Amino acid sequence: MQLHSDQGFQYTSTGYFNLTKEYGITPSMSRRGNCYDNAMAENFFGILKAECIHRHRIKTFDEARQIIDEYIYFYNFERIQLKTRLTPYEKRCQPA
Repeated sequence: MQLHSDQGFQYTSTGYFNLTKEYGITPSMSRRGNCYDNAMAENFFGILKAECIHRHRIKTFDEARQIIDEYIYFYNFERIQLKTRLTPYEKRCQPA
């Protein structure tokens, strides 16, 4: 599993690096001063918050996990993208 972040001080610390190693996560960081590295992730999380998180009153971590898991499935396999008229899964399955 990979976790992408910017180069904020908390993400460049030894403690953070050791914690990601402990959980089997490979840290990934954007290039210094390049906002475009995070554009796709920023876009997705904006959509996730608008279409999923802000529509629920989440009470527990387990409830949040379930709602987010269901939304990610919906996003990948059912939600039609306006630009391509395909789901993200269908787009990824197309030949390059």
